[in-house]
Amino acid sequence: KQILFDVSLFAKPGQKIAFVGATGAGKTTITNLINRFYDIQSGSITYDGIDVKLIKKADLRKSLGIVLQDTNLFTGTIMDNIRYGRLDASDEECIAASKLANAHEFIKHLEHGYDTMIHAGGESLSQGQRQLLSIARAAVANPPVLILDEATSSIDTHTERIVQEGMDKLMEGRTVFVIAHRLSTIQNSDAIMVLEQGHIIERGNHEDLLKQKGKYYQLYTGAFELD
Repeated sequence: KQILFDVSLFAKPGQKIAFVGATGAGKTTITNLINRFYDIQSGSITYDGIDVKLIKKADLRKSLGIVLQDTNLFTGTIMDNIRYGRLDASDEECIAASKLANAHEFIKHLEHGYDTMIHAGGESLSQGQRQLLSIARAAVANPPVLILDEATSSIDTHTERIVQEGMDKLMEGRTVFVIAHRLSTIQNSDAIMVLEQGHIIERGNHEDLLKQKGKYYQLYTGAFELD
């Protein structure tokens, strides 16, 4: 089933591109295509001018940091879980990444700190803490390109602010594709793509889109809520 139609976009190094739209509009599909979880039927996706089909999936994914709303934690220590971002990272590098991600604070208050064991799924941690670990994991990998699904819906506002700060620090100096759930977090994007049923219906920066008085304007002024 075709989910996206005639979507064309271009990101320069260091730009932040945001995708906005209701569930099922095609936001996640775009990011899944960038990291080749599946391939496109027609058209092309190029990375530094090279067709992604010609790049080994492992190499492609190594240069893409991905922070999703569901963090995949495995049984092991917190340190092991952060190091999963780059297996040859030293303890110092993992701790530096946690500090950048704003995860260090909560980790050092755990009884065993970085040596705390977590079990698959990380039930012992709150969703916010899991998200912070996922940001730390991306930070230790230090990738040039980031894909962020910044769904922080089930996090309290205090934790959400900490998570958002960690994400902001992680985004600095990188090319970022962000799936936006709260419009307040993407106003500083270089370009915002408004998706509806697989089509880009509006594009531009925050100011351009408000001037267009279209869907983004309605979302922003609160006439529509994103789910």
